[in-house]
Amino acid sequence: MPYLESLRVFVRVVELGSITAGGRDLRMSPAVASNRIKDLETRYGVRLLNRTTRKLVPTEVGRAFYDNARRVIETLDEAEAVVSGFSGMPHGALRVTAPLGLGRRLIAPLVPKFCDEYPGVEVRLRLSDRNVDIIADGIDLAFFLGEPQDSALKWRRIAECRRVLVATPAYLEQHGRPERPEDLTAHNCLLLRYPRSPEYYWVLQTPEGPQKMLVNGKFDADDGDVLSAWALGGRGIVNRPRYEVAEHLASGRLVEVLPEYPPTPSQFGVLTPHRRLQDPKVRLFADFIAREVRGMFA
Repeated sequence: MPYLESLRVFVRVVELGSITAGGRDLRMSPAVASNRIKDLETRYGVRLLNRTTRKLVPTEVGRAFYDNARRVIETLDEAEAVVSGFSGMPHGALRVTAPLGLGRRLIAPLVPKFCDEYPGVEVRLRLSDRNVDIIADGIDLAFFLGEPQDSALKWRRIAECRRVLVATPAYLEQHGRPERPEDLTAHNCLLLRYPRSPEYYWVLQTPEGPQKMLVNGKFDADDGDVLSAWALGGRGIVNRPRYEVAEHLASGRLVEVLPEYPPTPSQFGVLTPHRRLQDPKVRLFADFIAREVRGMFA
């Protein structure tokens, strides 16, 4: 098993470009990960990696070794998936990612319950509002709100998530309440922005069909919870999933803006890599989340 572990370390180090990142991904220290690589180089008497100013890159023999080592790991994972499918006792690590707000409110609270039902499974949850390279980062399931863009991935729609424009009563009293979508251009709109972010406009539902509105604001952020906090502080109008602000709407801290022209709903779904044989625990986790969140988006 130490040899197979060394292969896993080498594959993740090549994919992530760093011994530290590869070791962290496999829950081991950089020193241990480095020793695994040295064990392989000693075993074969060749250098597998070269260090550049920015990252580690495989040598020519290292690249050839990586291609074959990755196939070995994938074949082993598929074999374990077959056994798990027959035994009904899934085991191993699941790498899961989700946007910050969605992950904190919906996915993270359900992880312990899933692990109680399937004690042989470890869930490694990574939350970020930034785009994630599912293949390069070795992600098994990526939950999302929106429309999937990567046709190389399998996606499953779980539910439709209603969205809402909201602001505080104090903000609207000071700056005026928008009456039509075009009025948003005169307001401080709080936007979720990061490299390659899609939110440079809001799409609203109108009697004439979806209307794309270019909106702007004095400040933006790459964390949806920060935007909600700014809105609660009376700093502008924000476009958020209704479930995230339902409590504040009920209390009156936030009020709905342009209720006759709500934003188009987002799709809540999950992306998984295309694989010849899907690990049963991937399907089990997706089914579990879909079952548990049913009704939350009503």
